[in-house]
Amino acid sequence: MRICYVAYPTSLRLRSANAVQTYATLRALKALAPETLAIVPRIEAGPSAFDGLALHLPRIGIGRLSRFYRSTLWYYAERSVYAWLVLATLIWLRLVRRQRFDVVYVREVICALWLSLLAPRLTGARVVYEVHDLESRNPSRAKERWMQPVLHLIDRLTLTQPVALTSLTATFRDLLASLGLRNPREVTVLPDAYDETIYTPQDRDIARRALGLPHEPTIVYAGLTFAYRGVDLLLDALADVPGARLVLVGGRDQERAALIEQAQRLGIGERVTFAGVQPQDRMPLYLAAADVLVIPDTVTDVTASPLKLFEYMAMERAVVCPDLPALREITGGDGALHVPRGDRTALAAALRTLLDDPSQRQALARRGRERVAPYTYTQRAARLIAVCEGVAQKRDRVGVADV
Repeated sequence: MRICYVAYPTSLRLRSANAVQTYATLRALKALAPETLAIVPRIEAGPSAFDGLALHLPRIGIGRLSRFYRSTLWYYAERSVYAWLVLATLIWLRLVRRQRFDVVYVREVICALWLSLLAPRLTGARVVYEVHDLESRNPSRAKERWMQPVLHLIDRLTLTQPVALTSLTATFRDLLASLGLRNPREVTVLPDAYDETIYTPQDRDIARRALGLPHEPTIVYAGLTFAYRGVDLLLDALADVPGARLVLVGGRDQERAALIEQAQRLGIGERVTFAGVQPQDRMPLYLAAADVLVIPDTVTDVTASPLKLFEYMAMERAVVCPDLPALREITGGDGALHVPRGDRTALAAALRTLLDDPSQRQALARRGRERVAPYTYTQRAARLIAVCEGVAQKRDRVGVADV
């Protein structure tokens, strides 16, 4: 059984959660199934973290035309061309190199559209789609009014044409079933994960000394970007948590500038440390330095499976996060302290409670560590392979029946 893994990471240098998740999954997948062919686009010049892991196909930069007419349609066209290049590559490998793939596993919606329609007939491979949301409700979707029926058509085709789907959350799988889009038995829940070689418990005081942080009640939030993550809500809540320091790790320059201004306006500027973007190998130090790790909000709801939740819990620190069913799937409800989404007062109260009660904080951290233990990238890759093996075996049984 051979797998072709098709992805569209938004950074080849792992500067986005999408890229980090793709890279870590692929590295674990290649370790378990070395014959896997991974394909990614060459979206940046210079070195790529995917060198040695994946075949890079050219990126035809149609999306750059959005500077002349701002529309997601350019990116749909760009990713369509990429999907056709993937198809051409698979056809060439089959005809010239005699390499045949049983399953094409794809995790990008436009690629999934074209590959699910064409790959079975042109390459003989069956398609599994890792669906992250409905395109018709994606905030980045095409906004043109005439495109709305097309978006629903994209959803219908990408959710019904692949032989199987994987979903980050059971909540989203159940939504697909309620909408009549897919039988839940044909959707495998495959949550995000963490790298167990990087995110492991460390001594808090040693981490603080290594980072030059003072010994005081410390809250940490870490993310590659702060946009739409509720970090402004977190600053508002901090104003009601006296004596606590907030360390913000990551974020873009413009995002940090806006938050610095907000902190000064709230009179808490001296209690907020902006650590900026950090190398991946230093991230665990910042998480270990915390008394409490916080997720003030998520970009999505039913598909919410933020990498930071897994990494936070793996570090054995108390976690505060929104009360969403998709997050409770991972925390079990008792592996983090859940607060109503968007409730500044509740968020502040939760932070005060944990900072004032070390025993509750430690108990929550231990439960979180236990809850997240099954969600390593190695285990994620193993489950992914099991899905593909099931698809390949089903095809073989159909083939035998046809004979």
